Amino acid sequence: MSTPEISAAGRSDIAHHLHPYTQLRALERDGPLVIVKGDGSHVIDEHGKRYLEGMAGLWCASLGFSESRLADAANHQMRLLPYYHSFSGKVPGPVTELVARLTAWAPTEALRRGRLLFANSGSESNDTAFKLVRYYHNARGQPQKKKIIARQKGYHGVTAAAASLSGLPTMHQHFDLPLPGVLRVSAPHFYGNALPGESEAAFVDRLVAELEALITSEGPETIGAFIAEPVQGAGGVIIPPAGYFPRVQALLKQHQILFIVDEVITGFGRLGERFGTQVFDLQPDMMTVAKMLTSAYVPMSALFVSEAIYQTVADASAAVGTFGHGYTYSGHPLACAVALETLRIYEDDDIVGHVRRVAPRLQAGLQRFATHPLVGQARGLGLIGALELAEDPAARKPFDPARGVGAYLVKRAQAHGLILRVLGGDVIAFSPPLVITEAEIDFMLEKTALALDETLAWVRG
Repeated sequence: MSTPEISAAGRSDIAHHLHPYTQLRALERDGPLVIVKGDGSHVIDEHGKRYLEGMAGLWCASLGFSESRLADAANHQMRLLPYYHSFSGKVPGPVTELVARLTAWAPTEALRRGRLLFANSGSESNDTAFKLVRYYHNARGQPQKKKIIARQKGYHGVTAAAASLSGLPTMHQHFDLPLPGVLRVSAPHFYGNALPGESEAAFVDRLVAELEALITSEGPETIGAFIAEPVQGAGGVIIPPAGYFPRVQALLKQHQILFIVDEVITGFGRLGERFGTQVFDLQPDMMTVAKMLTSAYVPMSALFVSEAIYQTVADASAAVGTFGHGYTYSGHPLACAVALETLRIYEDDDIVGHVRRVAPRLQAGLQRFATHPLVGQARGLGLIGALELAEDPAARKPFDPARGVGAYLVKRAQAHGLILRVLGGDVIAFSPPLVITEAEIDFMLEKTALALDETLAWVRG
């Protein structure tokens, strides 16, 4: 397989750009894929080749890559008020409408009665939640109640605090992370973590016992919060077994531990409901959203905080003199305008209903790969899914990561006009735009089948 000549744009990129989440030496050798245009669920590279974007970029371009209504909303707002801030009692006009619309979208009564704090990325909103755990418990006279329990394979962002909460080793190595005060429990990954012969119910029992033992050993008076994604995305598209979240939430309530729900990937329809919180009947004290809030057209995130947390924070900040937190671009009017139009499109076009209609086609197609010689498990929910590759599927034995089997498969898919992403453990992730059609799903599955067979031949060769 020959490597194409690197274009001038690619050479400039290699010379000057430090890429996030990239094998940098391989990039220097092979060059980047330079994307220059979007068209619905497709993107187009500098040579004119089209690709179906099977990951919606980074789980985020829910309305595809060419929604003119969002471009028009951005243009209008740029001409009307391109920037203003929310500090010192001021507010850009679009914020006032967005907070009302988003509050109406909130999945629980506690969040509908609470408040919203805007930022620019899921990382920043999770970082803010990390800070508010401390602020809240300090204000309540419980300064020792600061530790946060997070899960292995969780992903919550890349700021120092958010990366500490994340449970992926590559996010910690050489960065001197995680920060003190972050505790870790197992991911609810039945395929990867179950003991031989263990049932799903027994697996849930074991995870709940692990969490309870950690709370007991650390002291519940020292545990401030627990953070979790409804479905773990970057950690491998991990869907919790039945009964997991009810049992976890009962423990948190028993010990007065705040529950932070990270809906950065699962929010706004990805799972077939507006939020994963509804799918799994969660009761968060704080909830973070980003990505599909603006269909990723403009950076924006938000943190929902419950009424109880808001009232405590408001009282404490009055005593201090101000609430000493915020970002220059919190509630940026351009982002607000695009978010408002995104929410209108979700409602006007019944995007969540569309997800429910087309998701069975994706999920059935992924399950057809479950018996492929390279596939240990096929799984998914709504318009998110994964194929976990295995050297010996019957024994659930993974490939040696050094072989790069998943990376090879993704390259073959790309050669066939399909962009996918490989996650740790040779997990191939699927997360297409929510507007994807059934015909485009069929194309995605067809090219995945080709890539699987070519990878199998390469492995055996």
